[in-house]
Amino acid sequence: MKIQGKDILYEDNHLIAVNKPATILVQGDQTNDMPLIEMVRSFIKKKYNKPGNVFTGLIHRIDRPVSGLVLFAKTSKGLSRMNELFKERKITKIYWCLTEDIPMEKKGYLENYLYKNSKKNKSFIDEKKSKKSLFSKLKYEVISKLDNYYFLEVKPISGRHHQIRTQLSHVNSFIKGDIKYGAKRSNKDGSISLHARSIEFIHPIKKNKIKITCPPPIDKIWDIILKEFNKDQHQ
Repeated sequence: MKIQGKDILYEDNHLIAVNKPATILVQGDQTNDMPLIEMVRSFIKKKYNKPGNVFTGLIHRIDRPVSGLVLFAKTSKGLSRMNELFKERKITKIYWCLTEDIPMEKKGYLENYLYKNSKKNKSFIDEKKSKKSLFSKLKYEVISKLDNYYFLEVKPISGRHHQIRTQLSHVNSFIKGDIKYGAKRSNKDGSISLHARSIEFIHPIKKNKIKITCPPPIDKIWDIILKEFNKDQHQ
């Protein structure tokens, strides 16, 4: 796969936002599969005919089976300042997901202590605070019900490993296709139905408000959701 102009959601001198397809790695791992960061680097190099190495800074990640918005830095200044915004929790991220069931309340917060098992590449709920666990909080809302699934909008307030997947599965709200965290069956393409929908922040250099939105994957279920969502927004 190569990054093309249609995949770019936002770009300026310091930042570039890309629509990542599910099943593509953000950063390289032991599989040696081509990661998104290298695709972005090649895109910038070719677009601007840059000689030598091209700076591409990794600001944040989303899981391999997750689709949606990933933001990279084109300058070291952009990277360091965006890292500060993330550290200070001055970034608002919204995710969309399809689940097999919903939490008891239609909207609210989930608060848990999470710990990561690196060998299994999976996170777990710690029933009480411990040295190995980190406090995790997210806000969710059930937007609509489909025939077999529910459509949720999720706002992570902390940024932990597999946080949304772990916390939703803990309340039996399993994300479609996510058999690792309890879903009944996998999606045919190896994805899970979790999508990084948007990111919002004050540009650390330009100082203007930035909101970037990412369309969901081309899929019958996501198409229905997008149409319903857009209709509700215009009412």
